[in-house]
Amino acid sequence: MCGLRLPQHENLLVGADSHDDAGVYKLRPDLAIIQTLDFFTPIVDDPFIFGQVAAANAFSDIYAMGGTPLTAMNIVGFPIETMDKQVLKDILLGGLSKIEEAGALLVGGHSIKDDEVKYGLSVTGTVHPEHLKTNKGARAGDRLILTKPLGTGILGTAVKRKLASTSETDQMIETMIMLNREASEIAVASDCHALTDVTGFGLVGHALEICDASGVSLELQLEELPLLPGAVVFAKQGILPGGTKTNREFYHPRVTLTSRLDAPENWLLFDPQTSGGLLICLPEERAVSCLSALKKAGITAAMVGTFIPLTGECPEIKVL
Repeated sequence: MCGLRLPQHENLLVGADSHDDAGVYKLRPDLAIIQTLDFFTPIVDDPFIFGQVAAANAFSDIYAMGGTPLTAMNIVGFPIETMDKQVLKDILLGGLSKIEEAGALLVGGHSIKDDEVKYGLSVTGTVHPEHLKTNKGARAGDRLILTKPLGTGILGTAVKRKLASTSETDQMIETMIMLNREASEIAVASDCHALTDVTGFGLVGHALEICDASGVSLELQLEELPLLPGAVVFAKQGILPGGTKTNREFYHPRVTLTSRLDAPENWLLFDPQTSGGLLICLPEERAVSCLSALKKAGITAAMVGTFIPLTGECPEIKVL
């Protein structure tokens, strides 16, 4: 980690030396705390919705570890001298609405004067050490389930350029403000082998984190990917955020496209997601019942891939 020597401790179950979603420290045999922090600049114009998205995104790291959030603290950067204070209030109200929905408590925070609006949360949660989920544990033969549609990066770019319809914008917002709480509960109840969420590195980047930690490769089914309405159309038009292009350039050497090489859907593999869905890894028989439970709960989930044994030294993804 940038040349830093990180302290180790027997109670540190997950630290900064892994590519997991949060840090985990065991307090006693039946209790561990989960800590995470995330914030970013506005991705939608409505300050209340921005607050909701940022909060849901921060909570996702707790859910991706199989945990339950307890407390949250606001992190704020705001141009207090040049922007209406009502904007800040609306952002905080949006975040608070999600904190309350998560069953957590807002216990404080910190703000600074900044030229650009920034907002997010530091969240503390709990998990039983035996029920902790990480991105390590996927096995060859396991199936991969994705619990939210892809495309928030591309749709967000289209929204900024005023090209997205009201319906497309509303569906993008709906998926981003949705907490991953219920999906996490179903994944844990299904005794999944590995769990993470899809955020800035896109589906491919976060799936490769699972592969690297678990020592397996992955076959993805392009036709099975759940996609936001309009995402493919905008991708075909070249309306792509910089992060999508950067992710593709970085991860392309480890991704093999076996068919439909020019399909615009391929861009969705690399699209950075904000408050994206969970990636759930579990055996075939449990994957079927898990997917059924997710759909019964109203979650847009799909079986998108299968983990396979390594064929070389480095895990890779084959897109079928």
